[in-house]
Amino acid sequence: MQLSLKNFFGAFVALASFTALATADVVETKTGARLVGSVTKVDGGVITLATDYAGTLSIKQSEVVKFETSQPLFIRLTGGTTMEGTVSATPDGKVVVNGKDGTITTTVDKVATTWGPGQTDPAVASLLRKWTYEIAFDVAGKTGNSENLGFGGGARAALEGPQDALKLYATSAYKSTNGTNSEDKFLAGVDYASYLSMKTTWYTRDEGGYDNVKGVDFYNVAAAGLGYDFIKNMPKQKLTGRAGLSFRFEDYGAALTSVRSAGLDLGVDHHYRFENAVMNTTITYVPSFEDFSNYRFVHDSNLEFPLVGSWKFRVGVNNDYTSAPAPGAEKLDTTYYGKFVLKFE
Repeated sequence: MQLSLKNFFGAFVALASFTALATADVVETKTGARLVGSVTKVDGGVITLATDYAGTLSIKQSEVVKFETSQPLFIRLTGGTTMEGTVSATPDGKVVVNGKDGTITTTVDKVATTWGPGQTDPAVASLLRKWTYEIAFDVAGKTGNSENLGFGGGARAALEGPQDALKLYATSAYKSTNGTNSEDKFLAGVDYASYLSMKTTWYTRDEGGYDNVKGVDFYNVAAAGLGYDFIKNMPKQKLTGRAGLSFRFEDYGAALTSVRSAGLDLGVDHHYRFENAVMNTTITYVPSFEDFSNYRFVHDSNLEFPLVGSWKFRVGVNNDYTSAPAPGAEKLDTTYYGKFVLKFE
């Protein structure tokens, strides 16, 4: 009886192992490696394989001699032919797509992209606009020889697609040092850009807020113009320059030097993605037509590092220079910051 139970248990384990292998996807490379898991997608020259033993693997399609799937996928070839079915391989390395209406025989390099049943065709998804969101915050304090308390936060929402982008944002910061406000400001803005050609856009933007430490009760910059992508290699890198017209308004309360003037709107925006970080730099320069020596210059550069899940950590520097500030205020404010950022869709 014990021998029979052992034989039964052994047969059960063997059958379970065989079933697991039979229902697994397989990717074989030119070096002879045989990788077992679940093929989640083929796109951009990369086969993505989910495994229990090594997490998610990204395998260069050019290094794969054949692959097989146990579950049906939508498969589009480089020539545009699309079919739903499972993938098997012939002894000579050909790819066979087995669908309800027949089969297609091709090669690994001819598979352009795949997606699962119920998912959106990547070609269609790339044409759709989608919302992304982020929430950022930081808190700092000190007691002892001096009393210091500061906090800040911000939120951003972006609706982006291949043809246009709408961005909404708001930030605030407050800091008290020994009972005196050393930072107290708020800003909110909207920015919209739409492509006229592959690299040329038209844009309009509006930003307003206050800065009590610099004596600005309220300010607003409204602008519109043209943009040009000097580098457009997303998601790796993008460098955009802007030039347009603006109207700048700054209210200093009882002061007589408030600004109400049309002017230029010049800017640069640079995005660069490293292997484990993202760098962003934004520069805006808004001079007045009435007096070109009266201008506002804002620069912000930051590095963003991944933490856990959708959490990021952003560290950077912000320079805000007003050439003709309110009486008693400094021209330049430089802020060094570190923020925790939650990003989601």
